[in-house]
Amino acid sequence: MKYTQLGRTGLKVSRLVLGTMNFGPQTDEAGSHAIMDAALDAGINFFDTANVYGWGENKGRTEEIIGNWFAKGGDRRDKVVLATKVYGNMAADGDAWPNHDKLSALNIRRAVDASLKRLQTDHIDVYQFHHVDRRTPFEEIWQAIDVLVQQGKILYVGSSNFPGYKIAQANEIAARRGGTIGLVSEQCLYNLAERRAEMEVIPAAQEYGLGVIPWSPLHGGLLAGVIKKEVQGGRRASGRAADSLANTTIRAQIQSYEDLLDKHGVEPGEAALAWLLTRPGVTGPIVGPRTPQQLESALRAVELELSEELLAGLDEVFPGPGPSPEAFAW
Repeated sequence: MKYTQLGRTGLKVSRLVLGTMNFGPQTDEAGSHAIMDAALDAGINFFDTANVYGWGENKGRTEEIIGNWFAKGGDRRDKVVLATKVYGNMAADGDAWPNHDKLSALNIRRAVDASLKRLQTDHIDVYQFHHVDRRTPFEEIWQAIDVLVQQGKILYVGSSNFPGYKIAQANEIAARRGGTIGLVSEQCLYNLAERRAEMEVIPAAQEYGLGVIPWSPLHGGLLAGVIKKEVQGGRRASGRAADSLANTTIRAQIQSYEDLLDKHGVEPGEAALAWLLTRPGVTGPIVGPRTPQQLESALRAVELELSEELLAGLDEVFPGPGPSPEAFAW
C-alpha cells in the first residue's frame, strides 16, 4: 500500500479509503468484519463512515458494526484513521426533533457523543460535516469543534459535498478565530464521468491545503465494465448505472471507454481508480466493497500505472471542464 499526507496535516493515510456504507444494508456484520480485516492486512488504514449509515430504521448500524470490530482488539483501533460524519437526521422515521440534525453546536455535541458510543472508541480522527448547513454560522460551528478538540474527542475536521466558496469561507473564518486548523479534507463526488469538481471544489481544496477524497469513484458502477458484464451474462447494471445506460449518448460513451481499456488490456474499474490517483490534490478515492473480492480488485489499482497514451484517451472519452477559471470564464 502507498501512503500520503492528508492535505496539509502530518497525518499519513492510505491512497485507498475504505468506505463502509454497505456495511449493514448489503453486507452483514461477519462479512463486514472480514472486509475490514482484509483491508487492514492490505495496509489500508483510512476508514470512512457516517452516523446515518445503515439508513432508515437502522441509522447508526454501520458505526455499531465498526465498533464491534474495534472491540475485537488486536490493535485494530490504533491502526485505523477513523473518519465519520455529522449532519443527517438520525430519527428512524425522518421526523427529527428540533436540533437533532445539521450543524448547530447542540447537535454537533450530541452527535459526536452518540457516534463515539456506537464506534466504541474515545476519539474520532477526522470528523466530517456531511453537508453544508446554510443556517448555522461557521463561528458557532468552529466554537463547538474547538471544545471537542480540547476534550480530545476529535482530532481533525473535514467537509463533504461543500462547494468551493464554502471551503474558503469555512477556513477564512477559522483563520480569523485563531487556534483552529480549519478543514483538512473535502469528500466530493469526483470520477471520470463526473468532473465538475475540477471547476471550483478541487482548486479551493488545493488552495487551502485540503486533501480531496472522491466518493463514488466508479460512478455507481457505470465505470466498472457494465456493458462488458451484460454481454458476458454477468451482473446487470442497476440503479444510477442502469438509468445512465438508458441514455444512448451515455451508453455510447461508456462503450468507447470500455473499448479503449480493452485495447490497453486494463480492467475498467481498476483504471477508473488509478486515474483518480493521478489527479492533483487527490488523497485517495473511497472504495466501498461488498465482498473481499471487490476489495482485491480495488487494491490492484494502487499499483496500476496508466500510460500517457491511455490517459490522453480517457480525456478524449471523458473531457474535463479545463483549467479554472478559464473553463467557465471564457
